[in-house]
Amino acid sequence: MADVLEKKMGTSSIVLLVVFLLATSCNQRPNADKESSGAAQADAIRGEEDGFVSIFDGRSLANWQGDTAYWSVEDGMLVGKITPDKLLKTNSFIIWRGGNTADFELKTEFRITENGNSGINYRSEELTDIPNALRGYQADIDGKNNYTGQNYEERGRTTLAYRGERVTVNSQPDAQKEGSLRAHVKNNAWTVREVTGSLGSRDSLRSLIKTSDWNTCHIIAKGNRLQHFINGVLMSDVTDNDEVNGKRTGLLGVQVHVGPPMKVEYRNIRFKQL
Repeated sequence: MADVLEKKMGTSSIVLLVVFLLATSCNQRPNADKESSGAAQADAIRGEEDGFVSIFDGRSLANWQGDTAYWSVEDGMLVGKITPDKLLKTNSFIIWRGGNTADFELKTEFRITENGNSGINYRSEELTDIPNALRGYQADIDGKNNYTGQNYEERGRTTLAYRGERVTVNSQPDAQKEGSLRAHVKNNAWTVREVTGSLGSRDSLRSLIKTSDWNTCHIIAKGNRLQHFINGVLMSDVTDNDEVNGKRTGLLGVQVHVGPPMKVEYRNIRFKQL
């Protein structure tokens, strides 16, 4: 075969052919490596999502209960909306009826208008005297990003950790007495708390949150430790040692807050039981 090629092409042509084939082989190797790397990355993403299940189907409010004057499904998103003709008198939640939240992780994406105020409640209890109302821990979200990422206890101890704070909440001996809860709240924050570390300045962390655009929220609640991440960055970290007011289980819900007309959207809501 070599004799035939040599007769037809000449020795120099054969050398050029061999060089070409070697170069082609070398050029293909990075692509193969790239494909292998891409597959590994996809596996890593799948691995990260192991155990998470979608709790919002993007088509209906199945397993969700709230006032449909304010909550709906639009273009695959869970939407909370306040309009000029339907202003709120009390904060209104849409509550997930798929079960209680104890030790868990939640991942979702949200987008909120500039004047909007919302939040994701968890380990919460439903009020019997006010419709669609929850009391409990909240991953706070607002359109101006003044509070997004902090830990706020709705209808309870108020602010447990501002954005950028690592906090230990201590027990209060008289917390079971009538009216004692409000006695330990000052400037809308729980006073029986100790800031034990910094996660970064409030303003520097705020710069990582997009305005009127999509952001990610990741909540990890394990035992008495509660962590809120926005866009992959830890924004608040609470260790709740309050045996009277702290909660280890309860309902999950999403809020529209009393205030001016607004819109908040949630998508890709995934839950993982720990």
